[in-house]
Amino acid sequence: MILGIGVLAIVVPAVTGANALTVLTSSMEPGLPPGTMVVVRPTDVTAIEPGMILTYQLKSGEPTLVTHRVTQRLLTADGAWLFIVKGDANEQADPEPVQEVQIVGTVWYAIPYVGWIATAVGGQQRTIIVTVVVVALLGYAVWAFASSLTDRLRKQKAAAGRAD
Repeated sequence: MILGIGVLAIVVPAVTGANALTVLTSSMEPGLPPGTMVVVRPTDVTAIEPGMILTYQLKSGEPTLVTHRVTQRLLTADGAWLFIVKGDANEQADPEPVQEVQIVGTVWYAIPYVGWIATAVGGQQRTIIVTVVVVALLGYAVWAFASSLTDRLRKQKAAAGRAD
């Protein structure tokens, strides 16, 4: 189970170009409570529909991110998309529509509680841990393949010995 969580939290985002982020506030409760890790993948703006969960920069070019549900998709007269978003636990929609330039992507999947671990382990420690986990997973894959191959060869040899 831990191996599976590691793959979902570290390997899949790294391989697919997605971002693993941690929900820090209660605005998306009950579905995404604080401490939930969300994996956000880039999404074409034309594919974003009401009901999808969108991660966006609060202000374009700044690092602060918000993850809220799309309630409306609007097309301006000049052909630009705007999105009205709202936290599931919030009474009202966010004050400003989200512009295309602010969009990071949409939530692909979420893993409860794992975000707290990711937040606690940061910086250089995270780089080391990710490297160790990836090497361990690759090592395990090689070991499993080699074991399977060895077992298959042993069975073939035993079968050939009986046939003689």
